[in-house]
Amino acid sequence: MVRDSGGQRPATKADRIPPYSEEAERGVLGSILLDFDRALNLAVDSQITPDYFYVPAHRIIYEAMLQMLSVGQAIDVLTLADNLRTQEHLDAIGGDGYLDQLIDSTPTAAHAEYYIDIVRQKYLLRAVINCARDAETACYTGEQSADSLLSEVEQAFLNITENQHGSVTEWPNAVQEVMEYIESVFQSKRGIGSGISTGFLNIDRKLNGLRGSEMIVLAARPSMGKTSLAMNIAEHAALGKNDPDGKGHAVGIFSLEMSYASLVTRMLCCHAEVPGFQLSGGYVSTEFHGRIVKAASVLRKAPIFMDDTGGLDVMELRARARRMKKKHNIELIVIDYLQLLNCREYSHQGRQLETSAISSNLKAMAKELNLPVLVLSQLSRAPEQRDKEGRPKLSDLRDSGAIEQDADVVMMLRRPCKYPGTEGADDERLAIVDVVKQRNGPTGEVLLNFEDSYTRFRDRERGVDGLAEAEFSGEEVMT
Repeated sequence: MVRDSGGQRPATKADRIPPYSEEAERGVLGSILLDFDRALNLAVDSQITPDYFYVPAHRIIYEAMLQMLSVGQAIDVLTLADNLRTQEHLDAIGGDGYLDQLIDSTPTAAHAEYYIDIVRQKYLLRAVINCARDAETACYTGEQSADSLLSEVEQAFLNITENQHGSVTEWPNAVQEVMEYIESVFQSKRGIGSGISTGFLNIDRKLNGLRGSEMIVLAARPSMGKTSLAMNIAEHAALGKNDPDGKGHAVGIFSLEMSYASLVTRMLCCHAEVPGFQLSGGYVSTEFHGRIVKAASVLRKAPIFMDDTGGLDVMELRARARRMKKKHNIELIVIDYLQLLNCREYSHQGRQLETSAISSNLKAMAKELNLPVLVLSQLSRAPEQRDKEGRPKLSDLRDSGAIEQDADVVMMLRRPCKYPGTEGADDERLAIVDVVKQRNGPTGEVLLNFEDSYTRFRDRERGVDGLAEAEFSGEEVMT
């Protein structure tokens, strides 16, 4: 619907002349004819395409130059004229004489960067005008909802600078890029690769971190601690815990259930290891106060950006995520939780279709922003009705089967102590994260410890309480 092309359009009588600089376009082409090796490489590096030129003849000439560059042919007036003549385009641009005029009108090729920047600026102005016109037309036709149209228009404007050259990657370049990544992993011996560490070594070993463009679903029944685990992961990522470079990653949190004050209080108490219920009851000892102050000084520096708007439409969430990515360069998004999102476009077609639309939009957002999206999800009552252990399955994801299809990773969190009489029910600290789906890796269970009073998870060695952190880090484990 909304386009972002800055090329020429058929004019109407009411149209004003679109912004362009014929002199600058001549300067770019003349500079290439004078010094093609330097000037054309500058233009290519600046991602100048034929559409950047407003004058039709200039587009034809530049396209021919790019074609000659691709086959390694030298570019000057004679070779360019011969190429255009072969393609029967020479007369369309004004003949050999016009190519001579391009050189005559260019004082020096030393100013090629300046000419290129002018051409680029004029193209962007035309692209903005075109997007605005398309948006105006769409508003008057009334074929889309205002929310859907607003999100589409916003994306079109962002695409002017971010995606205007398309996303098609040459196959040799893709292979080369992946091989460079494999070589870096081989040299550094970093098991987590390019993923963001969750801060839990056992989970990282299973997932190789949270990877870009992936939608990771963390699902559980109510009161199992899924929000606590998600906030622990967000805190670890922001502070760079277990990161090979020790570098923190900017995290965006969309909390549709809890207010920012509640989440910050929980994170402070968790980091300080202060029981939250005692704080809310008014009991704050000198020791607890000192811990909280110390935790605040650490968390204040964490690159965490929180949006606690309730009842968000998924298209509005995507728009806010784009702005957050643009402004703060976030590298991880956490959404708590999926079933509280809405999709106005499908709101009258049943909750199953609406949830499917929400799920597909979240996956599309992960790919669009090229970052991991950790989505919390509720489970249906089926696990409790099926057996006494309450062991969840993929089919238990609430409201729609599309969630399990769209997700790259699905983790099911359960705590055996919530189901008396089952295996492990006597261990109140035991928490089990079952990776039931992973497109690019193994599945299986990961054991954690959960400190209920602090709402904090820790690594746990299988069958041995609390030894994992001491074994991996050499630190004494608090019990």
